[in-house]
Amino acid sequence: MYKPSTKDPVVAAVTAAMGAGVVAGYSVSQGQNVFVGIGITIFATLVALLVDKLFFST
Repeated sequence: MYKPSTKDPVVAAVTAAMGAGVVAGYSVSQGQNVFVGIGITIFATLVALLVDKLFFST
């Protein structure tokens, strides 16, 4: 049914940061503060890693 995650945590972090960075980059281009965009990217990356660790690890 479900195969456990075999991802390296670094690869998962980079993937999550890239996805969050795209959204934060767009919002910065629309006038949001750069530091808020960086904060959003870091927070979203940490949440993605936490969810991956808690729900998709054996």
